[in-house]
Amino acid sequence: MSTDVLAQRRAGLLLHLTSLPGAGPNGDLGWEAHNFVNFAADCGFTLWQMLPVGPPQGSRSPYQTSSAHAGSAELIGLDPLVQDGWLDDAPAGDYDAAARVEALKRAHAGFRRRADDALRGELEAFRQQNAYWLDNYVLYQAIHDERNAPWWQWPKGLRAREPKALTQARKRLAEAIDYLIWEQFAFFRHWQALHDHAAARGVLLFGDMPIFVAHDSAEVWARPEDFDLTDEGHTRTVAGVPPDYFSETGQRWGNPLYRWDVLAETDYDFWVARMRTQLRLFDVVRIDHFRGFEAFWEIPGDEETAVNGRWVPAGGDGLFARLEREFGRLPLVAEDLGVITEGVTALRRKYRMPGMKILQFAFGSGPENDYLPFNHDRDAVVYTGTHDNDTTLGWYESLSDAVRAEVDEYLGLSREPMPWPMVRAALGSRANLAVLPMQDVLGLDGAHRMNMPGTPEGNWTWRFRWGQVQPELPGRLTRLVQLYGRAPDA
Repeated sequence: MSTDVLAQRRAGLLLHLTSLPGAGPNGDLGWEAHNFVNFAADCGFTLWQMLPVGPPQGSRSPYQTSSAHAGSAELIGLDPLVQDGWLDDAPAGDYDAAARVEALKRAHAGFRRRADDALRGELEAFRQQNAYWLDNYVLYQAIHDERNAPWWQWPKGLRAREPKALTQARKRLAEAIDYLIWEQFAFFRHWQALHDHAAARGVLLFGDMPIFVAHDSAEVWARPEDFDLTDEGHTRTVAGVPPDYFSETGQRWGNPLYRWDVLAETDYDFWVARMRTQLRLFDVVRIDHFRGFEAFWEIPGDEETAVNGRWVPAGGDGLFARLEREFGRLPLVAEDLGVITEGVTALRRKYRMPGMKILQFAFGSGPENDYLPFNHDRDAVVYTGTHDNDTTLGWYESLSDAVRAEVDEYLGLSREPMPWPMVRAALGSRANLAVLPMQDVLGLDGAHRMNMPGTPEGNWTWRFRWGQVQPELPGRLTRLVQLYGRAPDA
């Protein structure tokens, strides 16, 4: 991949894999993912941005996963398994999560019956190549499934990773471990097929990596010394953000905080491993909560809110220097939203990472607002909104009369209905990269938003239908991408 990928003028679409259409309970890596690549390319887009693709936990949030490396089995498409010859047939009609699990088990059995030496060799090569994370993940997940409890509630031998206890667990859970290895093999195999197809169509896959990892995850269990934990594995301090305009009590995320001194002593090998996996999956990676690499909000673990926290300096400079030594120029985008200090901006610029500009944040505070298009830098990614925002039409409809009038006047009293004036503003921005949520190119209202931060239920379930794509839409988008100099041959 060219190191200039972030310096070229491009346009992209934001759509999580689970939001793809299809018969199952969520979108996946099946043929609809390939169809979406074709749609994006036919419209002139050269980026497909999605959310994290790891195994989600009970909240269903893609930002709280049981592994920083593994792919979600829920994203394995059944139709590719049928084409592989491992699954005789997919469930008929719409099917639920239980039917997907049963189909995956049948596909695993089919693989074991039918795989030849070459395919078994491919599986073994995958296992060896990914041993740096896979061995810990499959053992963690097998024990987790067996005990149905977070790792800090396991018996001491398993919790503390005593060699004898782990050896016994590997023997006892050998069948489950074998299945979990195959599951990851299938995920990455189908991911590679999608990645190859996207590359052939000139579309870059744009991923998302949370700064923190979940407490109940394979990585925290395997490397507790990297995190601020008690001897029993409980969080001594946790991550979040302080009170602000949006929340009087801030946000208490609950993720364990890094021990940056330990990370430095180990030459940041935890993060080197994380980045290696992400760069295998994606051409471009957004780092969520970039602000936390300069300083993080430390909340005592026994506090119920984020009010009684403090800012603590982080080791991001040393980390990114190490990553550049390992990988060269990093194709990273910094999520730098919120109250950003000069130190955060200096860190981002030192490592040549574009920041983010959200047009929905641009109005109501005067011409100095950094999110207004004429204040954008080229070294940025502009969005109409993100997965955490309302759709642009929903946002516009919820504005006060005064702010809506300001938006209308700024956008030139357009005769086009919302969200098209905002789409034009994003594509016309000076920012090198412009990314549009799929809901906005479909003109959908607030009933179709992906996530409402701070609400525990009703999120992450939105899906689109191909019937919502009007016949004239690809041509309209192609003209706009070309008009604003973002076409592949521009």
